[in-house]
Amino acid sequence: MRWLTLELIKAHMRIDGDSEDDYLKMLGESAEETVLNYIGRSYDDLLATYGIPDGDHKKVPTPLVEASLMLCLNSYENRGVASVTNLYTVPYGFDARIKPYMKLTRGTE
Repeated sequence: MRWLTLELIKAHMRIDGDSEDDYLKMLGESAEETVLNYIGRSYDDLLATYGIPDGDHKKVPTPLVEASLMLCLNSYENRGVASVTNLYTVPYGFDARIKPYMKLTRGTE
């Protein structure tokens, strides 16, 4: 994980114990990748755009961290196969937090 930590995920979800640590790490990695895909940026682009020193996860904008935690919790609480009868969306707060960081153009890089 790049900006999330297992401790942060567990605190957000109010999980004690370590029986699901591997699963929670997977959710964290997936959430970070989803956020990067959603905003149309690579991790390196995120660091460069916002002047974040490489490896300093504490400097990643808080709204992106919050959005990542929302995805973790949503995935954790809504496990299983999706069907028309059990589709869940991430709350509006996810969009509100993440949209300001979206890359609006896809120029040549």
